Amino acid sequence: MLPFISAEEAVKNVNSGNRIFFQGAAMTPKVIINALCKRYEELESIEIVQMHTEGNALYAQAPYNKSFHVNSCFVGGNVRQNVNSAHGDYIPIFLSEMHLLFKRGILALDVAFIQVSPPDKHGYCSLGTSIDVTLTAIHYAKKVIAQVNPQVPRTHGDGIIHINKIDAAVEVKEPIHEVFPVEPSEVEKQIGYHVAQLVEDGATLQMGIGGIPNVVLNNLYNHKNLGIHTEMFSDGVLPLIEKGIITGENKVVKNGKIVTCFAIGSPKLYEFLDDNPLVHFKEAAYTNDTSIIRKNPKVTAINSAIEIDLTGQVCADTIGKMQYSGVGGQMDFIRGASLSEGGKAIIAMPSVTAKGITKIVPYLKEGAGVTTTRAHVHYIVTENGVVNLYGKSLKQRAKALISIAHRDHRESLEKAMYERFK
Repeated sequence: MLPFISAEEAVKNVNSGNRIFFQGAAMTPKVIINALCKRYEELESIEIVQMHTEGNALYAQAPYNKSFHVNSCFVGGNVRQNVNSAHGDYIPIFLSEMHLLFKRGILALDVAFIQVSPPDKHGYCSLGTSIDVTLTAIHYAKKVIAQVNPQVPRTHGDGIIHINKIDAAVEVKEPIHEVFPVEPSEVEKQIGYHVAQLVEDGATLQMGIGGIPNVVLNNLYNHKNLGIHTEMFSDGVLPLIEKGIITGENKVVKNGKIVTCFAIGSPKLYEFLDDNPLVHFKEAAYTNDTSIIRKNPKVTAINSAIEIDLTGQVCADTIGKMQYSGVGGQMDFIRGASLSEGGKAIIAMPSVTAKGITKIVPYLKEGAGVTTTRAHVHYIVTENGVVNLYGKSLKQRAKALISIAHRDHRESLEKAMYERFK
């Protein structure tokens, strides 16, 4: 059995100058993180390495940010202001390669903060719904502090850790972070319908969370033998599994299994994941490996964008100079889908922002990052239709993109196209 101590006692394992990894998504260990933040007056120069955590992230706010420096590999809303200030920073990196930062000692870890299930009779705890890069972080961290929670689902796959690896354990009894489906907008419904028309029977799907992915899934009830190989998923897949539409029968990698590196959603999703051998949790180094993704048939990767220029350059992680999210796994799956037999790489987005600003633009904003290059991009979908840019020239791409832009902006885009390409 694990000897439990208080969160306050556990975080005394952290010293000034340490680099700490936080497990993320639904498994964010909020209790021990908040206990650490209470020590901010006695600590200095603590570096926080993370992907995407949930919760209020006190360490990214004043006055705690005087002691804690966020160095994030993905940017969520709870650290966005911090990362774009003097108190934080962002590391552009593919999700498939993030583990190498720890393995190669580029970011040597002193401590890893994680959340796990209670141990089984053999002494093994489950990392629950967020494996991603956590396994590698645990392996290379000098100390591991675990928040042990009976409400963590025991998931199948590679996400296990023996109690011998845990240096300090804190008992917590509270629900893990929950995200509930939101009713999609009319524009999202139109986009989701268009995307669903591109999905073929027997396809292997990769998609995220939100209105568009949920609409896509809601339009697949007449499909057959779909599979899932993704970096994450949420509640939207559950009805398709229950109806026998998602079977994984055509998959080459982990035939019949749903493969993912993390999941986040409602209590219903977590109940489904608990002790369910249908879902196989792997590290991001596996789920996002292009050479593995491409082995599956008809990989259909559905991702989003902030803006796309007339040549097809996709910006999905910045708004001009502001770091909004991160590179994540978009390129991993765009490339994997492109190389898959019958695969389709899809970027889906509304044609305009909530303020009516066009997302199909003559040039990306100053300071914007290119997440997916114009050589990698294939299908672009807005509420106005679908175009495939693969094999098209610059002028042909511009004309195609203008055809699915918002009607209020097509004239100005045509003028910009003429000025650029004569």
